[in-house]
Amino acid sequence: MRKKMIQVVLLSLSGLLFLSNIWFWTDDDGVRHYSNVTRPTDTQVRQIEESQQIYKKVTSKQNKKHQFTVIKVFDGDTVQVTGLDLKFTIRMVGIDTPEIGYDNRPGQPFGRKAKTKLIQLVENKKVTIKSYGTGGYNRQLAEIFFDGKNINLEMIASGMAEVYQGRFPKSLNSKTYFNAQANAKKKRKGIWVQGKSYKSPKQWRKEHPRK
Repeated sequence: MRKKMIQVVLLSLSGLLFLSNIWFWTDDDGVRHYSNVTRPTDTQVRQIEESQQIYKKVTSKQNKKHQFTVIKVFDGDTVQVTGLDLKFTIRMVGIDTPEIGYDNRPGQPFGRKAKTKLIQLVENKKVTIKSYGTGGYNRQLAEIFFDGKNINLEMIASGMAEVYQGRFPKSLNSKTYFNAQANAKKKRKGIWVQGKSYKSPKQWRKEHPRK
């Protein structure tokens, strides 16, 4: 069995693009492989030290050297990107959007509209990201920026997302998210037009568990 060298990216959250649990390696034929799901077990592993910092700071200003292309939009808050010879999934931090139906079951009101909005904003576009670590399903929790705009906040401001009802990363400015939500709610944009009949995605998931 051919041996492969695995390089594990483990960088801190001090403003750096954080791609923990994404492994990439080159086999004996010179072909590069990558995975953010699992890694081969029959290989020698080498850790890239933080001091090497192969990724520079990512801020709201466009950094063309480290742009990623959005190749798929799964729903209103989850996308897949590619760049730097990697392909991985991002769960947009700080927001939660209405759920899309599955297995031919009806989804939540505004679920499809939220996905369509995100497609319009980022699909097939080059974006920069600021990550806050790894969340459930081994997805990167991140803010996405395009053309100088924070897309996470754009989804909140347009009324296509609510502020995530859970723990926020300490370094994420939650105040801006709640302010954007209050403004959208006041103007009854998107999901907020439902008034008292509105259910948060969290509540909807609780009432419609996946079997």
